[in-house]
Amino acid sequence: MYAKLETRTFLALLVGVSLAFVFLMKPFFGPIFWAVAIALIFHPVQEILVRKLGDRPNLNALITLFICMFIVVIPVLVLVTSLVAEGVALYQQIQSGELRPGEYIDQVNQSFPAIQAFLSQFDINFSEWRDRLVNAFVGGSQFLAKQAFGLGQNTFQFFLGLALMVYLAFFLLRDGRALVELMIRALPLGDERERLLFAKFAEVTRATVKGNLLIAIIQGALGGLIFWILGITGALLWGVVMAIMSLLPAVGAALVWVPAAIYLAAVGDLVEATVLTVFGVVVIGLADNLLRPILVGRDTKLPDYIVLLSTLGGIVMFGINGFVMGPLVAALFMAFWGIFIREFSEEADLAQSAAEAVKPGRSTDSESDVR
Repeated sequence: MYAKLETRTFLALLVGVSLAFVFLMKPFFGPIFWAVAIALIFHPVQEILVRKLGDRPNLNALITLFICMFIVVIPVLVLVTSLVAEGVALYQQIQSGELRPGEYIDQVNQSFPAIQAFLSQFDINFSEWRDRLVNAFVGGSQFLAKQAFGLGQNTFQFFLGLALMVYLAFFLLRDGRALVELMIRALPLGDERERLLFAKFAEVTRATVKGNLLIAIIQGALGGLIFWILGITGALLWGVVMAIMSLLPAVGAALVWVPAAIYLAAVGDLVEATVLTVFGVVVIGLADNLLRPILVGRDTKLPDYIVLLSTLGGIVMFGINGFVMGPLVAALFMAFWGIFIREFSEEADLAQSAAEAVKPGRSTDSESDVR
């Protein structure tokens, strides 16, 4: 009795301390998560280095980390800096009156009056939606300007998070396999289930991060390129915005290039509007439709609609990290239920077979021998 009380008390304290540790780490959730993602994505690179250079954990982890810095971290920092700078310039142009988003929408309405007539059939007030779009446009540019101001004020915090991510990624690259084995020993789920779940976690993280980021880079580059060719102002900014929007499956970059094509047609630039529309549908859209199932859906074994819904839900719950966290939670959800269905259905089938074997009127092998 006393031993059971000791065990229960220990387990309660273990749960309490673990929850306290989770809350303690909550402010650093972003750096920790991305350090784990880096370790998972670049683990194959480290394996190659182990085969080439031998078992040198520190050296191999350090080389892998430098490769990650040059391929991913530095380009992303440059891209974010460019986005913020372009956003600040856009906000200043709006404040000075050089750019008037409301006039652009009015121009579209004047050129295509059928749009307002169509919306009125559904009791949609065009003026109200116009004001909302203008406010959203101004609010977006103002948000980027605030982020630039906040980045300047919180430079120390930003670089602290970056340094923490790199620091943790080094140790996860070096000791990741030992940490996984330690967690498998500690968790009371059964070693086979735990290995399956850890494998699913790694698979989904690799596929989602690599797939979504690669698609975002490709679509953003293609969108920015066509905007620059057509002479649309702020091609770099809109390219980055399209890259961010492409994190949303199904809709993605079309949220940017479709309104741009409509405006070009409204002002009479029909050739440019046609080129942008064809390029958007055939090239940008095809890149999304072909690459996303291959890089994300196929590796994660998730249907396209689950990828879309989990991505949107993840972004709502976790912010920008949600484009990875959402599909990850969905994949783990399906993995848990897959294990449950497989194991418990097998147990049910075995129980049913055993029950049928001992039903009255059926002779067993021993009974047959006696007869």
